[in-house]
Amino acid sequence: MHELSITQNILEIALDKAKEISASKVTRVNVVVGELSGAVGDSVQFYFDFLRKDTPAGDATIGFTPVPARLRCRHCHQEFRPEDIPWLCPACDSVSVEVIGGQELYVESIEVA
Repeated sequence: MHELSITQNILEIALDKAKEISASKVTRVNVVVGELSGAVGDSVQFYFDFLRKDTPAGDATIGFTPVPARLRCRHCHQEFRPEDIPWLCPACDSVSVEVIGGQELYVESIEVA
């Protein structure tokens, strides 16, 4: 359900930026979504289609750029993409890892008319 508030924020950002530059319409919003962000693209799409109605983004589309999860071992500094849980370093089998990618969730660009 948190996708509703995420989508409200995405739309608000797009509409605010369009207003700043005196654009009459938002035609597309491009969003970067990390695998570990907790946001589900299909849910964001659903809420976007609902919330955009009767706004300057009424005909806008939303696009997603996925970012895969990336981890780094705190012991041997190996960077890797997690395969399963628990997250184990493939080089040394340590479970002491830090997330270095995949938590992103932001508006990358907005197209206006």
